[in-house]
Amino acid sequence: MNYTGYTFTITPLQPATEILIAELGELGFESFEETETGLKAYIQTNDWHEDILDDVFALQSEEFNISYTYQEIEQVNWNLEWEKNFEPIHVDNKVSVIAPFHQKTGMDYEIIIEPKMSFGTGHHETTHLMIKHLLELDLADKSVLDMGTGTGILAIFAEMKGAKPIDAIDIDEWCYINTEENVAKNNCKHISAYQGDASMLVDQKYDVIIANINRNILLNDMDIYNKCLNDGGKLLLSGFYTQDIPFLEERTKDLGLTIQKTYTKNNWVGLQLDK
Repeated sequence: MNYTGYTFTITPLQPATEILIAELGELGFESFEETETGLKAYIQTNDWHEDILDDVFALQSEEFNISYTYQEIEQVNWNLEWEKNFEPIHVDNKVSVIAPFHQKTGMDYEIIIEPKMSFGTGHHETTHLMIKHLLELDLADKSVLDMGTGTGILAIFAEMKGAKPIDAIDIDEWCYINTEENVAKNNCKHISAYQGDASMLVDQKYDVIIANINRNILLNDMDIYNKCLNDGGKLLLSGFYTQDIPFLEERTKDLGLTIQKTYTKNNWVGLQLDK
C-alpha cells in the first residue's frame, strides 16, 4: 500500500502545528513527524484526493504562515529508510526492540522486528506507551486481541508475558505479512494473524484488547471492543493526542469503561481502561 506524504513549513510552529495535526487526523492522516521547520504527515494514497486540504482551517488562518509540498511514497522507499535508520529501542530498561542485524542486549524481554514499512517498530511514541502498559500487566494465560497490529510487536510482547491465545489483526496486507514474519522470528506459538478490521469480530471474547490506531477509528469501533471484552477485562488505547482524551473518556464512560492509568509521551497518549 502506497502513502502520500506532505511536508509542511510552519510559522509560528505553535499552536499551528498542534491544530494542523488535529485537523489532518480528522481527514485520515495516519502518522506525523514534527520537524524543526514544521511537520511531515502521511496518508494512504487510496484515501487521498487533490482537494483534501481545501477546508483545513489552519491553512486558511491569517495567524499562521503555512506552505507545503507533497508526493506519493512507494513502499520500497520506506523499507530502505527503515533498514538505514532502525536503531534499538529500550523501554524502562526491561524491554528491547531490535532488528535481526542488531546484537542482543540481555534485557528481560527482547523483541526482534524486521524493519519494514509496517507501523509499530517501537520508535513511535504510541507503541512505546503500549509496551509500558503491557509491561505492568499480568498477562499469564490471558486472551488478547491486538487490533491494528502493524508489525505484530505488541502481540509478540503479550505472548512473551504469557498471554494466550492472541489474535493480531490489521487491515493492511503488508502489515499482515510482516506480522507473520515477525511472529516466526520470535518463535511465537500462540499468535494468529489476520487481515481485516473490527467487522471480523463477532462472537470473540478477550481478557485484554490492545487498539493502537487513531482517534476516529477508535471512536467508531468502541462498541465492538466493549462487546468483545470480558468482564474485568482491560482495554489499552493509543494513537491519539492529549487533547483527544475528553472525546475518548466520554465515549468509554458511556460503555461502562473506566480510565485507570494514563501515560503520555510528546503529547501522545496511552490509556488503560477497565471494564
